Amino acid sequence: MLFTSYAFLGFVLVLLALYYLLPLRCQQPLLLGASCVFYLAAGPKYILYILFTALTAWYAGVRMGRNAQKASAFLKEHREELSREEKKAYQGANKKVRRHWLAGCLVLNMGVLAVVKYTNFAIANLNGLFSALGRPGLSFLNLALPLGISFYTFQAVGYLVDVYRGTMEAEKNPFRFLLFVSFFPQLIQGPISRFGDLGETLYAPHAFDAKQVAFGLQRMLWGYFKKLVVADRILAAVMTIIGDVNTYRGAYAAVGMLFYTIQLYADFTGGIDVTIGLAQALGIRVRENFNRPYFSKSLKEYWRRWHISMCSWFRDYLFYPLSTSPAMRGFTKWARKHLGDKAGKRLPVYVSSFVVWFSTGLWHGASWNFIVWGLLNYVVLMASEELEPLYAKFHQKFPVKGKSWYKLFQVGRTFLLVCVLNIFDCYAALGETVRAIGSVFTVHNWNVLWDGSLLALGLTGLDYGILILGCLLMLGVSLVQRTGSVREKIHAKPYWVRFALWYGLFLLVLLMGAYGVGYDQSQFIYNRF
Repeated sequence: MLFTSYAFLGFVLVLLALYYLLPLRCQQPLLLGASCVFYLAAGPKYILYILFTALTAWYAGVRMGRNAQKASAFLKEHREELSREEKKAYQGANKKVRRHWLAGCLVLNMGVLAVVKYTNFAIANLNGLFSALGRPGLSFLNLALPLGISFYTFQAVGYLVDVYRGTMEAEKNPFRFLLFVSFFPQLIQGPISRFGDLGETLYAPHAFDAKQVAFGLQRMLWGYFKKLVVADRILAAVMTIIGDVNTYRGAYAAVGMLFYTIQLYADFTGGIDVTIGLAQALGIRVRENFNRPYFSKSLKEYWRRWHISMCSWFRDYLFYPLSTSPAMRGFTKWARKHLGDKAGKRLPVYVSSFVVWFSTGLWHGASWNFIVWGLLNYVVLMASEELEPLYAKFHQKFPVKGKSWYKLFQVGRTFLLVCVLNIFDCYAALGETVRAIGSVFTVHNWNVLWDGSLLALGLTGLDYGILILGCLLMLGVSLVQRTGSVREKIHAKPYWVRFALWYGLFLLVLLMGAYGVGYDQSQFIYNRF
């Protein structure tokens, strides 16, 4: 059920009506039922995957929670009888039991994710090796990727780790936990919610609040504008360029980088707007996933602003545990002893960051393109860290930091870097991606930018005009957001101004959305993850 389909809109309207007309005690069962219906619409057999993840994570969480409570009660009851060493040994034994439950559930669920998402990628690489050795290859498996498996698996894993750490109490009700895992607005493309954050409002009863419902629908409308007017329209040109790397080289490849970066932003943030808006209309708070990322002045800042929930997940559940693990502490001691204090401090960070960015690339897709994309981000970020002393000396000698023109330069530089990195998300093969980037510097056909050749990419002059309008509108809204909520600012205006603005946006979506001949209703980009 596509977010942009009439079926989805009808589904949402019926849900909202029932949600506020039925008694408050019916809201949780209704949301759980709606989430199951939404998932069943993607394929009845795939619901078994999400049920497996939810039930195994719930049960493991309950067992860890009971173990922790039992240990706490025992120590409280016998605190006068046991020595310090005995208490420590008892705590260690119980923590080992919880660790076994955690590890077992992680292996099960991450194993399912690995099998359905990466088996054919592994077979393709093995077949390449077999071909070089002159041996027959393996057959690919016909495994379809269940909807949202990367997102709901990561949510369940984050919950399990929090319960293991003792920062979150285990949820005893399996239906409440299933609702957390399967809450359908965020199922397609996130955000990757934490149980404590989402649960605060997900399980609370919500009386009808006209302002919150209106704000939620307005946010959804803004998301549809970005998706249908900008992302789906520019998609035609992107697909033309990446579909024939031999023809569309040089300036075309540069245009493709720019166009795809615009498409990715409009598509992904538009989908998140629909998610957060729908949740708000239901009275549920979902965390923000973007903070004007294309205003970033460095790649490090960009990753604090882009896909915030994913970045924080990898930081909290992979980077910190890895960098503070006993094995890493041992490696740090070894590095300090043999390589000096400076290298000893930095190498663990390099190793942990390498694992994080390799995993981030692999999470995005089973392709060497994504892996290289992740590792290139890693190289740039680590190089920037090492060059910080040089940057400090430069700014000491040339005090340009903080000046408006230099901030614009930093933003432009970061945007261009992101454009180049994003191109690894486009082409089908790593070789094609490298050839496309190389052609920007070796093929001199920049005349296509002004001789009308861009009109042969599947877009008319009117389409380009609408895209420019859409990009300017997105830029304007981002600028206004720096001083507060745009919807709050509009809400403070007289009724006729509010009506004109929102009805005008509705007409823009209705009249300028990419519909009809030449356009296909496309999935959101992050659906595939």
